[in-house]
Amino acid sequence: MSGRILALVLVTASPAWGAGGIDATLDGNRAACQGNTSLPGTLRTDYSLAGQGLKGTAFSIVDLKSGFYAEGFSLGPTGGGDGFDGKRPWMKDQSGAVTPEEGGDKLQLAINNAYRNANMWWRPDRGGAAIEDLSPRQADGRDFAVLKVTPRGGKPFEAWFDTNTYLLVKTIEVQGFIPIITTFADYRIDNGVMLAHKQVSDSGGGEEGLVTQTITRVQVGPAQLPSAFAAPDWSRADVHLVGKATSIPFELFNNHVFVNVMVNGKGPFRFIVDTGGHDIVTPSTVAALNLDAQGDAPAHGAGEATVSSGFAKVRALKIGSLTIRDQTMTVLDFDAPGVEGVRTDGMIGFEVFRRFVTTFDYANRRLTLTDPKAFEASKAGTPIKFRFYDHLPQVEGSIDGVPARFDIDTGSRSELDLTKPFVQSTHWRDSHPKGVLAVTGWGVGGPGKSYSVRGRELKLGEMSGVNFIVGLSTQDSGAFSDPNYEGNVGSGYLKRYTVTFDYDRQTMYLKPRADRISDAGAFDRSGMWVNARESGGYQIMDVSAAGPAQNAGLRVGDVIDAVDGQLVTEGGLSDFRLRLRTDPVGSKVKLKVSRGSEHPEVTLILADQI
Repeated sequence: MSGRILALVLVTASPAWGAGGIDATLDGNRAACQGNTSLPGTLRTDYSLAGQGLKGTAFSIVDLKSGFYAEGFSLGPTGGGDGFDGKRPWMKDQSGAVTPEEGGDKLQLAINNAYRNANMWWRPDRGGAAIEDLSPRQADGRDFAVLKVTPRGGKPFEAWFDTNTYLLVKTIEVQGFIPIITTFADYRIDNGVMLAHKQVSDSGGGEEGLVTQTITRVQVGPAQLPSAFAAPDWSRADVHLVGKATSIPFELFNNHVFVNVMVNGKGPFRFIVDTGGHDIVTPSTVAALNLDAQGDAPAHGAGEATVSSGFAKVRALKIGSLTIRDQTMTVLDFDAPGVEGVRTDGMIGFEVFRRFVTTFDYANRRLTLTDPKAFEASKAGTPIKFRFYDHLPQVEGSIDGVPARFDIDTGSRSELDLTKPFVQSTHWRDSHPKGVLAVTGWGVGGPGKSYSVRGRELKLGEMSGVNFIVGLSTQDSGAFSDPNYEGNVGSGYLKRYTVTFDYDRQTMYLKPRADRISDAGAFDRSGMWVNARESGGYQIMDVSAAGPAQNAGLRVGDVIDAVDGQLVTEGGLSDFRLRLRTDPVGSKVKLKVSRGSEHPEVTLILADQI
């Protein structure tokens, strides 16, 4: 129930620990909870749910011995769930699709949940966990005993206990790249179980992002087999495809794939197709369709900032001969015509990919959605297995001989970006000294800045490629601060192939293109990042130190009005950026610039920066 774009966390009702040293804290907490460990079977807890501008309900079913669980929620127009049977975590998304979750830290987080659910810290061996005493701590004028717990196979989290009552009052656990703070209050015995009847989860998005759960009912039942907590079956009854597949043309702007989509019978609307995203509509599309948008939730992306999102019900999405009905879509203001040079009305993401085999034919600019039962794998190319990390396919591979996990993200313009934790742990800049610090992307959360170098070999499974650009992230927050993967492979690299995703079988297929790709392995030769302005011109947003743009006297804030005597247009932004990557070294680009009341003409001489 947590993701890169939307974090919604439901915490099972399991009290934990106390104060005064590890043994005293844990034994004191057990005594304070009056022997919950003696209870047999399963615990079902029902909740009222409020947060992110919405109200709803939630439930959790927990095996009290193993900690295995299944849980779900309904919050306004959205809903979902997750679970763990001791072998494989799973997620039910807001479209109703159920997906195994074994990438990134998903298995570790499921093990942590099971550990807390079963109160394994009460056992003589503390459930095999490594426990460190971080006490004493003070907050809001109160004293706390704080333990850092790392369950066997899990990941570290902090548990804060009231030194007077030995009851758990707070946990802090990093999920992906987001620290989740959960507070527990209003402890009462219900059906023989001491439980915190109020729990508040904070994902760092401010007051609007808080999610409050209040217990409404508690039931203790007989024990169940682990299979009761396994991923449930789900149906594709919400889709209708004429024939076995539909194939439609796409536009490629800034290495982003755009297709025309009909929404509720109206359109067409221009949607980006993104394995790194969800099904999304922008506020302007919501207004055009007179949809009822609800909620106000924090959303995170590649940039460092947090933005706001909500939800809306859509009766029908039509892509070619495919119709998907009755979908809840995220409402997110990610339309950035100034960044892309084209209007973006929405996004086709995980919820569609989960239902079909999806092929990106970059050479012929066609997107094909195929019924999984009709898919012929033998024609698709070299297979590469992947795991799901939230909604993203994650593959094993290596970069310049160093093993790494890569998210596959068609919504990224880059060839390859490496996360800051990986860059730091491998001292990547020391081994790749020739590079440049620059803005290399712009998305949800704002600009993304990285130190760009040239890579030698990228392996995805057994497929390898050479001569590509690698962005070394410098971000302290956002998706590229996540330690649970090492790199993000974008369309800048993927367009070397025809790429097919089979989400049912968790396999990606790569088939090399026969034609030449003009900008494969090419990096910007201008030394600047420009965005289009609504009022006209391209505004310079970033200038690289000692780069061609700075050498030509260009500055941040300058507006480019004309290139080689031709007035610039918003729709020409992608081609302009491509030219700055592919025109030969030494090429002269004549720019007419507005700088306040001045309008100088500047000659930009393109040069390699890496």
